[in-house]
Amino acid sequence: MKRALFKPLALSCCAAVLVSALSACVPLVIGGAAAGGSLVATDRRTSGAQLEDEGIELRGTSRLRSNLGERGHINLTSYNRQVLLTGEIPTAQDKQLVEQIISRVENVTSVVNELAVASNSSLAQRSSDTLITGRVKAQLIDAPDLFSNAFKVVTERSTTYLMGRVTQREADRATNVVRATSGVQKVVRIFEVISENELARLLPTPSKPQPTGPKPDAN
Repeated sequence: MKRALFKPLALSCCAAVLVSALSACVPLVIGGAAAGGSLVATDRRTSGAQLEDEGIELRGTSRLRSNLGERGHINLTSYNRQVLLTGEIPTAQDKQLVEQIISRVENVTSVVNELAVASNSSLAQRSSDTLITGRVKAQLIDAPDLFSNAFKVVTERSTTYLMGRVTQREADRATNVVRATSGVQKVVRIFEVISENELARLLPTPSKPQPTGPKPDAN
């Protein structure tokens, strides 16, 4: 689940706990998609990129708070150094300012600015978004041909954003799964598309089965 940058979401956290154990309340931003199902893989980012994403989120949030104070409801999500901005901001000038601030944060390679120029969403809307995110994660886990933890899921005003390093096949399949999820009104894909060969290199190498039965007689 994600927490808004400037407004606490205690109600959303409670709703998420009651409805699904897939998400946990964590500071500032939504965490990675839950791992599970019949296909399990490690995060497709390098360990260095994962640490940098955490640093980007922390530094970016701090700088936004310093520059904008309580102005707006901003969610910042970094995946493989690409930052997604969602939420609401009062003016178009503020929207541009947020993007400029985040683009100057260390290690950020690009910014996808999906902030809406509008009044802050209600707690009811944010709670609904949290429930939708939980449903989406559950659907991805249930899909036997997808690695659920290859996707990061963010929902804002019933629009679900998908991030991750995935093949075109995975991107299309996940999009169809998410579109069919109750409550999702729109799907926005922010993928880094990789080849099937690259995916094969990223997957864990299956361990060889150990031989069974009696050991051969040394004599």
